[in-house]
This record gives sequence, structure tokens and C-alpha cells, in this order.
Amino acid sequence: MFVRQVSRPLRSMGIPQCAVIMTDRRPDPSDLSDARRALVEPTLTAWRRERTARTLPFGHPPEHDLRDLLDAILYVDRTGIPWRYLPHDYPPRETTYAYFAKWQKDGVFEQLNGLLRRLARTSERRNPEPAACIIDSQNVKTSTNVPTAGQGVDVGKKIADRKPSIATDTIGLLPAVLVTAASIQDGTAGRQLLTQVAAEYPTLRKAWADMGHKNAATAPTPMARRSARPSPKRCRSATGGSCGATCAARSWQRSAPTPPAGPPP
Repeated sequence: MFVRQVSRPLRSMGIPQCAVIMTDRRPDPSDLSDARRALVEPTLTAWRRERTARTLPFGHPPEHDLRDLLDAILYVDRTGIPWRYLPHDYPPRETTYAYFAKWQKDGVFEQLNGLLRRLARTSERRNPEPAACIIDSQNVKTSTNVPTAGQGVDVGKKIADRKPSIATDTIGLLPAVLVTAASIQDGTAGRQLLTQVAAEYPTLRKAWADMGHKNAATAPTPMARRSARPSPKRCRSATGGSCGATCAARSWQRSAPTPPAGPPP
């Protein structure tokens, strides 16, 4: 038995908007628990309230619960399925994708990532904001519909792909990500990444990097002026490769396709 939001046709039959109804859907492993929902619900509720305040006072109010929408997005992320294969007991795929695109554009996922990262660091008895980071990069295969301008040929590997450059704190949490074409050198991407994390996290004072990012560590960037320096040995980061980390979600195994202009077909 689940508390689900009733669709418009059922409301026209006199069923309350929110009712306890029987449903065949069982919780999926990717669904939010009540404790996790309590962590992210204030951010999502504030986002919906802000958007509602900016809209004109007419039209239908939102019909779908934010928890159901986030559960549907997490299901797609964890399983790697196309949007059109979203199970029918979730909100419609067009609605789910529309919320995903809005949250991505409005930076909601970055807010949630920052919130959870600060909570995780606090639980480890560390300061909420990091004081040091590790940067590294790894080539990732692209999807078939990625534009040519968004990928490049790696000179060493002779393949066309993308290169995510990441910055992690000292306990492996992710403050920043920069995705470039594989043809971009590590030093060039590293300078952009260090500039980004220096602007977003003023508390950072130190960065470790392998020799491929030595130009980034010695360039006159805000982060470099905070004692960033290359390490003589290759750092073991969360991008895989030398660190041996395992990706938990299938959709992380390759670069995500370019989002279409409208809802998925």
C-alpha cells in the first residue's frame, strides 16, 4: 500500500487528490528512503515554490509528487535505460524528462550534491567545505549522437571520445567536474578545472595532480596561487584507471548522450 497522487481522470470521479490506494508497484532499489527524502525534500520544495511564484496565477497546479519524479530519474540513472522505457507506474516519461531538464538547468543537482557532500564531510568530523583536492582525468567513450564538436581524437589512444576532468576532496567526494573533448590536453583542462573550483570553494588551499597536469598546477590561476603543485607520482583518483574504482550505475559507463531539444519521443 502506497500513498500516491491521483491522476486528473480519477479526481473527476470524486477521488481525493491524495489518497491511499492499492498499487502493484513495489519499491525499487533506486527509490529514495524516507530518511533520504527528508534530506533532499527542502531543496526540491523550495525550487517548486520559487518557480510557482514566477508563473502566472492560472493553469493546473503540479500533479506529481517530487519524490516520485526523483525516484523515476534515479531509476533511469541506475539502470541506464532510455527515457521511453521508463516503467508505467512512474510519472509519464515526458513529465519526468521535463523536470530532469529543468533541475539540470537550474542547478538543483549541484545543490543536492553540495548538500550531501557537506553532510558526509561533517559525519567524518571534517569541515563542511574542503581545504584540499585531487584532480585527474580519464577518456570516456561517447554515445552515437554526441556532436562532433563535443568530442576529439586522443593522440595517444587514436580514438574519438570525451575527457571528464574531476576534482575530488581527500575523502573521495566530488566538488567539480569538467567535460571536454579528448583532444584537449590535461594541462589546459586542468587550468579550467582549478579556476572553477577556486571560484566555488574559497576554502581550498592545496591541490594534488599527476605530471600530466603540471601546467595547470604551475599556471597563474587562483587555485595555483594557493600552493597547488604537481605530485611526482600519479594520484589515485575516482575516475577509474589507476585507482580501480567501480562505477555503480550503468549510465556512468560511457559519456551521456546530448539531451534533445524537447521531451523524449
